[in-house]
Amino acid sequence: MWKPWQRRWPSRKMSDSDYQQERARILGKAPIPLFWLFGKTGSGKTSLIRYLTGAEQAEIGDGFQPQTQTACEYDFPASDAPLVRFLDTRGLAEAHYDPTVDLQVFDQQAHVMIVTARLLDHALAPVIEPLRRICRSRPERPVLLVLTCLHEAYPGRQHPVPDPFAGWDKLTCESSLPADLPPELLRSLQQQQARFSGLVHQIVPVDLTPPEEGFAEPDFGGPRLQAALLQQLPAAYRQTLLLLRDGIRSLSDLNQRRALPVVMAYSLMAATAAAVPLPWVDIPLVTAFQTHLVIRLARLYKQPLAARMFLDLAGPIAGRLLVRKLVRGAAKLIPFVGIAANAALAYAHTFAIGKASCWYFGQLQAGNAPTPAELEKIWQAELKQAAAHWSRRSEESS
Repeated sequence: MWKPWQRRWPSRKMSDSDYQQERARILGKAPIPLFWLFGKTGSGKTSLIRYLTGAEQAEIGDGFQPQTQTACEYDFPASDAPLVRFLDTRGLAEAHYDPTVDLQVFDQQAHVMIVTARLLDHALAPVIEPLRRICRSRPERPVLLVLTCLHEAYPGRQHPVPDPFAGWDKLTCESSLPADLPPELLRSLQQQQARFSGLVHQIVPVDLTPPEEGFAEPDFGGPRLQAALLQQLPAAYRQTLLLLRDGIRSLSDLNQRRALPVVMAYSLMAATAAAVPLPWVDIPLVTAFQTHLVIRLARLYKQPLAARMFLDLAGPIAGRLLVRKLVRGAAKLIPFVGIAANAALAYAHTFAIGKASCWYFGQLQAGNAPTPAELEKIWQAELKQAAAHWSRRSEESS
């Protein structure tokens, strides 16, 4: 009974061209937050990206791809498997910057606009004038003003303790400021409030300075920035940012820091693919995402020849995965609930395979020989964690 039906299975093994085409389609539907960065060079945009993604400064600099004459795009962790996208307008230092072309390219894509400015920079006409035009094009789009380099207002001193902005859920251009701020800090904040009045929905004071500069809190105001972005994003996109935020915490190992965002990106694409209303048609694509993920991780761990070995070793897991996929495919016949459960299971399965791959390749790097039983134990543990994490973040994003 099984073999004749198996032969009729649609696209059991996808061709590379089919995979590339389907991946592009899925990326068009995936809830990938897109932030439009708008600020002068040196205003802290790269530090902001570093804080949100955990990526190294050099990786960010090399990752920008030109999109227009005056703007570039940075996809994290990679353009073929992004979790979050940043659009950086770099033409503001040029005379007579015209946002027309950038508006045509970015206007309908960007979910939140992030305007960055150094607190003590009061020569902001090149930012203000084009910003007015951009805000007029879509006045409903959230615009955050991120004021950076706060320490320049109190040179030679640490950041204020306790954080004077900690109790402010939403600082706007109309908000009263704490009276006990350092005088230069208070004065400059008031001037920036007046300058950006009517243009921004929220002001976020931060100081994301490298640890080597000697500040006790190198990411001063960072959680405040994350909270503001989460507040402004639509629910589905909010969940993606929550997963990224929690995933990169406390990762000290370089391979893990680089691998985890890749695992999350492929898991998100698998969940998006599984959220189609027709039962079973997503199985070949989800399986293709999982296979490509393993190969990608093997290269990252410099174990490319071991990818095939891992896939063979994971055979028993793959058999149970197919049964579970058939069951969750049938669950799609239950409207709404089935589709949501299908996406959650696809995310958890793919995430668990990715984390098990990382463990496996890490063991090979250390000179160990993992057994199928050990691999299954790791996979089962990661599967439970991934399912709980997805569920918890879904509730929080709602």
